Amino acid sequence: MRWLLPALGVVIVFVLLGGAIFGLSGRLGAAPEQPVAFPHDVHVKGVGLDCTFCHRTATTGDAAGIPSVEQCMFCHRVVGQGNPEIEKVRQAGQNQSPIDWIKVHRLPDSVHFTHAPHIRAGVACATCHGQVEGMKQARQVRDLRMGDCVSCHRQNNATTDCAACHY
Repeated sequence: MRWLLPALGVVIVFVLLGGAIFGLSGRLGAAPEQPVAFPHDVHVKGVGLDCTFCHRTATTGDAAGIPSVEQCMFCHRVVGQGNPEIEKVRQAGQNQSPIDWIKVHRLPDSVHFTHAPHIRAGVACATCHGQVEGMKQARQVRDLRMGDCVSCHRQNNATTDCAACHY
């Protein structure tokens, strides 16, 4: 019985440390403050841009990709004069420096996730990323841990072979 309290302590430390190591602790609902307050709602609802207009490699590669400052400047050379957030983008463009966006959706390093086959299979971006067009600030809306992904794969008759997602 004396071992119960120390064992419980080890389990608690392991769970907390494991969550920190895998970047999963507190991620659900997380909306990190970005270097530029990017309003998805304005770009999607207001302007009518499709996700893949900015996240161009989502249809062809592993990562969805973040647009370069140059891509943002196609419009923002003209649009948004005087807006302090757009001025940050313009300043980055003038300095030829990238914007250091903070990753919102994280998976453990042992997971190999590829956007392209999901898009080809007709999985809408909102399935995992939520209704981004209604968000002032992007946040993680799904758990995105193994149980969540396996459940989705089973519901959609997709492979549950370990090698499909793990190195």
